[in-house]
Amino acid sequence: MARQIPLPLTAASEPGRIVVGNANAKVLDALGQSAHWPYRTALLAGPPRSGKSLLARWFADSTGGEAIDDVERVDETDLFHRWNRAQEMGTPLLLVVNAPAGGWTVRLPDLASRLGAALHLEIGTPDDAMLADLIALHAERRGFALGPDAAAYLVPRVERSHLGAEQIVATIDRLSLERKQPPTLSIWRDALEELRGPGQPGLFGD
Repeated sequence: MARQIPLPLTAASEPGRIVVGNANAKVLDALGQSAHWPYRTALLAGPPRSGKSLLARWFADSTGGEAIDDVERVDETDLFHRWNRAQEMGTPLLLVVNAPAGGWTVRLPDLASRLGAALHLEIGTPDDAMLADLIALHAERRGFALGPDAAAYLVPRVERSHLGAEQIVATIDRLSLERKQPPTLSIWRDALEELRGPGQPGLFGD
């Protein structure tokens, strides 16, 4: 069953909590055991909007370690120096990879060998329980509620991803505001159809 953890520091545009479930529970556990990481270094990857940056911020605030987001955009020589500095200071180092799978190639041989030996973590695909909690959290952030009936309808039909949960709630919110109607079944259905796009098979069970 999914749960939530508070985030100590968040911007106004970001959630104050993050849903923990099947897709990221092992990642969270590993972030709490940085003393056991090879070279005290870990790489964190995952799909868009899956909370990588939020988890990195939580890790840095909770452990005093260093977290580097968008690591593939950092100059490799600078990154190598930061890795060496973390080793000298005994500081855990978390590197967040936002490139698609296989999209980041490290060209500096010394850095590549060290990162190859690091712990590799990846956020996966949410199951039904986590997807329902993600939908509920995004709705709460936008100031409205989507109860169990909404989850029962949306979860089997929405794209099974963190981004899918965020997009369906944003679309429901927009349609509800445009029509000046509460977010009920007709709006849930229209939101799903809008995200489905033209030329795609119809939704089942409608």
